[in-house]
Amino acid sequence: MCIKREIPLGHFQARSQQLPALPPRALSTGLAPKEEPEASVPAAMLRRQLLAWPAWLFRGPPGPRGACALGAEGRPVGPLARRGCCSAPGTPEVPLTRERYPVRRLPFSTVSEQDLAAFERIVPGGVVTDPEALQAPNVDWMRTLRGSSKVLLRPRTSEEVSHILRHCHERNLAVNPQGGNTGMVGGSVPVFDEIILSTARMNQILSFHSVSGILVCQAGCVLEELSRYVEERDFIMPLDLGAKGSCHIGGNVATNAGGLRFLRYGSLRGTVLGLEVVLANGTILDCLTSLRKDNTGYDLKQLFIGSEGTLGVITAVSILCPPKPRAVNVAFLGCPGFAEVLQTFSTCKGMLGEILSAFEFMDAVCMQLVGRHLHLASPVQESAFYVLIETSGSNAGHDAEKLGSFLEHALGSGLVTDGTMATDQTKVKMLWALRERITEALSRDGYVYKYDLSLPLERLYDIVTDVRARLGPHAKHVVGYGHLGDGNLHLNVTAEAFSASLLGALEPHVYEWTARQQGSVSAEHGVGFRKRDVLGYSKPPEALQLMQQLKALLDPKGILNPYKMLPSQA
Repeated sequence: MCIKREIPLGHFQARSQQLPALPPRALSTGLAPKEEPEASVPAAMLRRQLLAWPAWLFRGPPGPRGACALGAEGRPVGPLARRGCCSAPGTPEVPLTRERYPVRRLPFSTVSEQDLAAFERIVPGGVVTDPEALQAPNVDWMRTLRGSSKVLLRPRTSEEVSHILRHCHERNLAVNPQGGNTGMVGGSVPVFDEIILSTARMNQILSFHSVSGILVCQAGCVLEELSRYVEERDFIMPLDLGAKGSCHIGGNVATNAGGLRFLRYGSLRGTVLGLEVVLANGTILDCLTSLRKDNTGYDLKQLFIGSEGTLGVITAVSILCPPKPRAVNVAFLGCPGFAEVLQTFSTCKGMLGEILSAFEFMDAVCMQLVGRHLHLASPVQESAFYVLIETSGSNAGHDAEKLGSFLEHALGSGLVTDGTMATDQTKVKMLWALRERITEALSRDGYVYKYDLSLPLERLYDIVTDVRARLGPHAKHVVGYGHLGDGNLHLNVTAEAFSASLLGALEPHVYEWTARQQGSVSAEHGVGFRKRDVLGYSKPPEALQLMQQLKALLDPKGILNPYKMLPSQA
């Protein structure tokens, strides 16, 4: 039987891993001498030798790492994470959203002294009104949106959330649910003066079953701390994100986050077993089941997965955790063209089968920016494209043999021009850093226009080529990278500063191009404030109408996360 207990996540705080700052070496200065691969694969199996690790491959970003470290996808983590401490000196203040975008405040009430007194009774010591303390939660991670909320509430229980929402519903006060505030589409920050409802103090693990691997926890648990907890018990979380050091599991579920393990374990729609949700009127909907199979009526939890806090506030999650793999291998390869990347993926699926857990790709410009801004150097020869392949299994010898056979075939057939592989966890993390820190490198290159698209595999990179030609010298860099195994492209354009004309050249062109391929304008980042008016490129009018009807049914006053998800015409 699963034993219920409450465990403060502070019991297993994140331990930072410091890497020595080694002398920088430019990407173009050559490669280390070739040696045998780190994994125990017979040399005869490889038509050519794979590169060993250069000692200078990994070097941390300049400056002290303790003050404001950056997560793997470039998101700041730590006590100063959301104060912009990692921005370049002299970074201008983020403009107010209401001044930058054509959005009109809906007729909600404003917070009164009586409201503050009521909140203090509901969450004693959990009412924040200090303007300085409110600066960070009012600004999104991209530092392009800023609300003007004057109140932040920090409940600890679903009952407190219920009392808060009941009061707000009666008073017609708008509420902005917020987890780790690592979103990239402006879904987690207020647009005007909405009350910020933070789940940061809802950080208890309620139960974990050591046989089934089912974890039940509050919504404010940080993903990385949950990962550490279950890994100590020989399980892993079914999702892994670059923002894992600061994102909350409730926010992950509310945005249906994808991430690096999607290829192997699928989406949260399959691994989340149950939810506890507080509705707009304060009703607590307890669907926190831990059953793998429950075919009784509508699967209500699916309404809230991916709803971005517009239908209810997720307060607890029941999630299925897979067993921890006993053997993990990573290969980092260079490919001469995108056609070879696709063929490598097809071959990879056929030869690696059940042990394939990730297939990521990045173009040459990504690698150049990672080298220039973060001093991470490529372990393989310069190529037009790079792929990162991860295998996870239960038998190290079996997995290494399969991966070695695949690499022999890929090298011999010309699909891959160079490569390296690792089984040691330190080196595995270093290889992953080349992919995961692309976002950080881009943020240091200038203002970034970001697009998160789902496209047919055969057309995945065509839009990068199209946009590069369309913008010409007006853009600093146009890059493409992402989760090839999921058909998910991250198209990023950098410029010296924000430019309305450049934005006009990108939008709606990118969305129209995506719609012509029957793709999605948001693969995993969600809709939020930024993409609410482009849903029509991916959803028919009938679907949008039904979404609006569901919103009106569950939140008739529209107080939950207004100005998000649904088109502004709604």
